[in-house]
Amino acid sequence: MSATPLPSSKADRRSVAIERAVDVLISSRGHANPAQLERACALLRRNAPLHWVERPGVRPFWAVTRHADIVSMETRGREFAAGPRTYLASETSEAVLQRVTGKPQLVRSLTEMDPPDHGAYRAIIQGAFAPPALREMEAWLSGWAAEIIDRVAARGAPCDFAVDVALPFTFRVIGRMLGTPETDDVRLARLAQAFVGAEDPQRRLAESPGETMRMAMLALRDYFEAIVADRRARPRDDLASVIANAAPHGQPMPHYELISYFILLVTAGHDTTALALSGGLEALLAAPDRLARLREEPELMDSAIEEMLRWTTPVRHFMRTAVCDTELAGQPIREGEALALFFHAANRDEAVFEDAGSFRIDRSPNPHIAFGRGPHICMGLQLARMQMRAMFAELMRRTERIELAGRVRRVQSQFMSGVSSLPIRIAFRAPRDAAKRGLSAAP
Repeated sequence: MSATPLPSSKADRRSVAIERAVDVLISSRGHANPAQLERACALLRRNAPLHWVERPGVRPFWAVTRHADIVSMETRGREFAAGPRTYLASETSEAVLQRVTGKPQLVRSLTEMDPPDHGAYRAIIQGAFAPPALREMEAWLSGWAAEIIDRVAARGAPCDFAVDVALPFTFRVIGRMLGTPETDDVRLARLAQAFVGAEDPQRRLAESPGETMRMAMLALRDYFEAIVADRRARPRDDLASVIANAAPHGQPMPHYELISYFILLVTAGHDTTALALSGGLEALLAAPDRLARLREEPELMDSAIEEMLRWTTPVRHFMRTAVCDTELAGQPIREGEALALFFHAANRDEAVFEDAGSFRIDRSPNPHIAFGRGPHICMGLQLARMQMRAMFAELMRRTERIELAGRVRRVQSQFMSGVSSLPIRIAFRAPRDAAKRGLSAAP
């Protein structure tokens, strides 16, 4: 085997560095190594913010890493479509998943839709995420956060914040809204995490990512088919009943889109917020003065949460496809070419965020795009903020001290990533009188 020639010029060396940075950016392991990922993203923003990527086994695409370019694309929906290629995956995985449904993608939910379907399907549950409906949840959220912390305190030992706090807290929120029983939370969360984190060895259900996604999708399909049948026969006051009986465009929702709708809610509805909670606490613990300042200045809670969202950016990318010949940042883009929008890279853009590589709980302004922009902006953005506010307010109120108690682990995925294991040791204040709360996790 012949040795790879060494770069012979400065331009050649820069080209090699760019390609290595791309390898990190599109690697599942790369997103589990924050320092390596940030170096790669910084290099790309500086030298190749719009870079054409060709790799064996992956259909070519443009990698977009600059904040301004992503915002521009997301507000130009007539030129850049969400379908049919919405996620970066190998051709092998794409083929496996397409055989399951016979469709271009494994699911077709709001994230994969364009007009006219996107608006009609988004309207089905948009009211449930509007401020009036969310205000009714605030007292329950506060009580549920307290109950989760009560459980941790009762154990009297170090806990894994990601596993014991963030995951059950966030999943029960979406489970309560859907109307699924709490006894199903662990199973549904496992399937949801496998579906969006199939590359991670600890989330896999099978040897290959494609097979893991197939298995998770089929299990979720079977579960929600039973839910749909029940809600059509006996509608209740929950989102499952709303979705099961919805009629976008005046017709019952097709089965493919119906099951996809439920899968979107149980995946995006909890994992993103759980990762932001865990990653946010990790960032606070990395410099104890940050946590101390947040305790002393509770008025910084909202800006701290926005910084946690910028810092963690759990959804790392979505893809768009040019529906016509157009341009981006002066670069011609041809009809049919795909572009991968790397939100995490954009949220560290030095041209937008002063001292972008530092976690600052008083950062203002903070125009992060952790929830996306434009028509596909995350519908649950205010609910996510409410959950984070409720949990961190409870932590600040109930604890004297929080410190790391083991190795931090991150999800190996270039789609949805962040802290999946955060062992901590907590020194609690006097126990809270649970009887005064009068709230429970039951839907």
